[in-house]
Formats: sequence, structure tokens, C-alpha cells
Amino acid sequence: MGLVPRVVVDVMPKPEILDPQGKAVLGALPRLGFSGVTEVRQGKRFELQVEGEVTEAVLADVHRMAEMLLSNPVIENFEVRVEETA
Repeated sequence: MGLVPRVVVDVMPKPEILDPQGKAVLGALPRLGFSGVTEVRQGKRFELQVEGEVTEAVLADVHRMAEMLLSNPVIENFEVRVEETA
């Protein structure tokens, strides 16, 4: 079986936007015995399986999906990339 391409969209809050979920995780880590973490930002990951080859046109479509549906461009940044999976 060969490698299957998967398009991944990572969505994160913009740096200037407060991240209460990340702050909650950061506060919980020391109570669980973990130290040395100075910041936590929580985001979302979308994995898209697409038909056929992942072309520039497919990536452009995924970019538009991320802008229109998968993220809120006012408060979030996103990154589109391709991963190979077994």
C-alpha cells in the first residue's frame, strides 16, 4: 500500500487574541506536576482526504475553505499543508 496524501489545515488564534482555553491548560499543568511550560495556545486541526492528486488548484480550494468555513479570519490564522500517510 502506498502513501496517501492528506491536506491538513491548522487553525490558531492570532497572537494578539486572548486564548482562555490555552490559559486554562497552562494553569492546570503545574497542578499536574508539569513545569517549564511558559505559554499554551489551543487551536484546531482539520484533516481533509481529497480525490485524486493534490494539485495547486486543490490547495487553493482548501485555502478558500479555510477562509470561509474552517477559520474565523478576524481572530484566527491558518496554515494549509500536505502530509503523507500510510
